[in-house]
Order: sequence, then C-alpha cells, then structure tokens
Amino acid sequence: MAGRLFGRRSRRRGEEVERSKGRNAKDNAPDCAFEVRPLDVLPTEAAFSLTPERGPRKAFSHPPSGWIAKVLGTMKKLLISATLLLAAVASAQTTTPTPTTPTPTTPAPTTPAPTTPAPTTPAPTTPAPTTPAPTTTPTTTPAPTTTPAATPDQSAIVAQVGTEKFTLADFNRDFRIAAARVINAQGMPFDDSLLAMFGDARPDFLKTFVRQRATYQLARSSVKLDTAAVDADLAKAKEGFANDEEFKKALTQTGFSSIEDFRAYLERQNVTNAYLASIQKKFTFSDTLVSGFYNLHKADFTSEASSCVKHILVASKAEADAIVKDLGAGGDFAKIATAKSQDPGSASEGGELGCIAPGETVTNFDKASFSAPLNQPQVVQTEYGWHVLIVTKRTDAGLRPLADVAPLIREQLTREAAQKYLDSQIARLNVQTFPDVVKVAPAPATK
Repeated sequence: MAGRLFGRRSRRRGEEVERSKGRNAKDNAPDCAFEVRPLDVLPTEAAFSLTPERGPRKAFSHPPSGWIAKVLGTMKKLLISATLLLAAVASAQTTTPTPTTPTPTTPAPTTPAPTTPAPTTPAPTTPAPTTPAPTTTPTTTPAPTTTPAATPDQSAIVAQVGTEKFTLADFNRDFRIAAARVINAQGMPFDDSLLAMFGDARPDFLKTFVRQRATYQLARSSVKLDTAAVDADLAKAKEGFANDEEFKKALTQTGFSSIEDFRAYLERQNVTNAYLASIQKKFTFSDTLVSGFYNLHKADFTSEASSCVKHILVASKAEADAIVKDLGAGGDFAKIATAKSQDPGSASEGGELGCIAPGETVTNFDKASFSAPLNQPQVVQTEYGWHVLIVTKRTDAGLRPLADVAPLIREQLTREAAQKYLDSQIARLNVQTFPDVVKVAPAPATK
C-alpha cells in the first residue's frame, strides 16, 4: 500500500543525511550527494537490510557497487522468476500424483484379458517385457540426478589472506547469507532453491568476501571478542520465539544454516565493528577544515522542503475517528499502527513513513503532510482509504546552516580517512583469490 502511496523514495530520519541536491537531480541519483554511512568493508552488512522494503524506502541507502549492483539490476526478474519457480514446484508436485492415476488404469485392460483365459495365457508374457520397458525409462531419470550429485569439493581453496585459507564451504556460507538479505529486502523468505539466480554474482562477491575476511583478520590482532555482548545479541535475537526450532526456521529464511553459524557471524561483527570504531578514533578534523569543506560544497547542503510523517491506514472514517479518540486518551501510536494499520509496510515500523518531499505522495496525503500542525493527528482520505496522519517534523527548503551539518561533515571526513587507512592495511596482506573455484552452484545448507 505504501509503495502505491508514494511516487518516489523518501528519507527515513537517522538513516540518511536529510538533504539532497534538489529536484533537478535525476530520479535514480542518491537523495544525498554527501552521505554518512558505515565503512565500506562489510557490504553485506552495510548495504543489506533484513527489514523488507516498504513504501518509498529503498533496500540500499547509497549507490550499490560490484556484485550488489549486478544483483539489483536483475532483482525484478528474480522476483518474477522466484514466483514462477515456486509455482512450478507446486505444479510439479500436483502433477506427480497424476501419472500415478493412469497407472492404476492400466490394470483395467488386464482384467478383460482374463476373459479369454486359455488362448491368452501366453499373452501375459508380453506384458512382462512391457513392464521392464517403463523401468528402463526411470533408469534414465536417475542418470541426470547423478550429475548434480557430483557436487564440487567444499574443501577447495577459494582465497588465501596471509597464511589463512578459505574454502568453498566458507564462501558458500557467506554468499548464502548475502543472497538471503537481497531476498529478505524484497519481503520474501529465503530458500536455497533461489540461490541459482545469483550464480553470475558469485565471482564478484568473492572480492567482497575476501575484503570482509581480511578486515576480520586485522581486527582479531588488535581487538578482543566481547563474549558477553555476543551472548546478549543472541539472546535478543531469540526473543519472541517459542523454542530453538522456531528460531532455527527463522534463521534458515535469512540465510543461516544453524544457530552456530549465526553466532559465528555475530562474533565476527562484534570484533570487526570494534576494530572499525577504533580506526575512526584515530582521526580528528578542526573547525577550520570542516568550515572549508562546507564552503566548497554548499550545493550539496541545499535541501528541499521535507515533512516527516507517520500514519495508520484503515478502511473507514469511523475507524479513523476511533483511533484519533484513542490517541487523545493517551494511546500509543506505534502500538495502534502495528495492530490496526492496513499498510503492512509501515505497520511493522509503528506507522513511520520517514521524511518525504513535496509531490512524493498522492495529493490529499501530500497536502496534509505540508500544511497540518505538528504532532496533531489528522484524518485524511485518499484512494487507498482513511489515514490517521501525524507530522512529526517539517523542514523548509534552503541551505542548511553549518552548525547543523558540521557533525555530518566531520563524520564523513573521518569515515573517508579511516577507509583509506583500512585499504592500506589490507594492501599489506598477501591476498590471493581463485574465482574459477566459485563459479559453481552453491551446495544446499546443512540442516
């Protein structure tokens, strides 16, 4: 619903710098010419979002590159293919019983045969050869099955960083998680059958994989694992699941083959993130330098008007009025949105739609977003139903003051300096990759 409500993407507070180069920018350009984001060492973590894409929000907050861009370029085709694939599987399963039905029909002719018992006695010998004939056909069927059975050697080396070697199994494990994040970002649960659609991206992802592991190797030499923090993260992830079996099922749908794999991932994240934070602390930038950067890039800090909104979509005005009454009595907007909103994309986010620019939503919604008083519920009707809308923040168009953007500039300069430092550290490692080894279909996850 939100996807139809919006014409273009909006920016969610806290996720992107709330500015853009103006409406004259191309629609496919990033909203922010100057953007703060994590160090680009863990593309699977930095670029992917486990939250399904909703409304105007994009799965990526910055222009993707490498294997991710290749996957995104074919994402629409992937979704269609995935749907067809699942339909084909269902169809195949439905068709399987059908051949079984004709088989019982075959004995029917055999029944009349006994009607002419004596003369037809030799005839039964004829069906006997006929029976092996079909048996020969199934024999041909296992043959193709044997070909995929010759799975690649999972212990084959795909890369070496320093003295540390990484196998095809290591690569497949990380590739599955990365592919799952692309699928999850489109609101679909991951399944191993979808991996084949990402086959062309495997060699490109090897570069990402090696960079991740090189960074982790550097991190381990200077950062100690915080086991308590990992335990806490794992416990938090398990919240809401009745038992480990339910949790394992959910993990499978996000690309993890086991709880152990997920914990190992959390451990790498814990050490790597601490290492990256320590690198960034090495760099500081004076007010003079920040001011100079601002003066040179003023065009990048000129923002269009924006309005940050949240809404609850219902079918009738009576329902909308009842919600406004509940809010007036102290009701929690996010909880009500989660329970009652008919917009599945924003309902899971407590009704939050982020910050929108003029013209990004349908007429009535747009008008209310840029004229309604702040923090007061408004009832708005659109072609999609009745919205209980609240504007939480509104910003006028124009050049943002240096005081507002200075922290963002400082963070960006720090990130870029830290990135260059990290690049130099990785360059000192002896890195070897073997792309030909990964040009195969990944093995299914071990349950």
